[in-house]
Amino acid sequence: MKGSAQPKTTREAILDATDRLLSRYGYKKMTIDDLAREVGIGKGSVYLHFTSKEEIALSHIDGIIEKQKKKLFAIAESKASCETRLRKMLIERVVFRFDSVQHYTQSLNELLTHLRSRLLDRRKRYFEEEAQLFAKVLADGKRQGIFSLKDPLETARILLDATNSLLPYSLSAYELGARKEIEKKSQRIADLILNGLLKH
Repeated sequence: MKGSAQPKTTREAILDATDRLLSRYGYKKMTIDDLAREVGIGKGSVYLHFTSKEEIALSHIDGIIEKQKKKLFAIAESKASCETRLRKMLIERVVFRFDSVQHYTQSLNELLTHLRSRLLDRRKRYFEEEAQLFAKVLADGKRQGIFSLKDPLETARILLDATNSLLPYSLSAYELGARKEIEKKSQRIADLILNGLLKH
């Protein structure tokens, strides 16, 4: 008997195939026929789960962000100090996104240029949801007298802005550099931010 891992649903298999095909062809060249062939199902079966190629690609990106939010939530809820949690969260948001698309040869902006307006709307939502998680840790630190700040949510938004330059949106993972270098840069940014927030 094989391991106890649950078999993938057809929807999950389609989204996994989307990741591979986006890496191989990019959004514009990827077709529903390609997806069906990659998964080993009929084209009609793809449409049972998704209405369009656009919905599939956006659902794939949503899935990456959902996984990341779970990781950020786990760090935010951990018993570590506020400084440790905040530092880990800042690094995690950069490294996780990098790891999720490191096999893509294009930036997400190039890959998904045809979905740009819908992706930008989603991106605002993603960032706001992340900001809420960061704000919780910042508010804890403020209450404990560790952080010097006025508005935890506004500060959280600024922290995200500070690390957005390291996310693989306008540059491909290859153009951003080696993973070790990205991690080092995000650690430096996190340390700089924490130094500015800590009460001295």
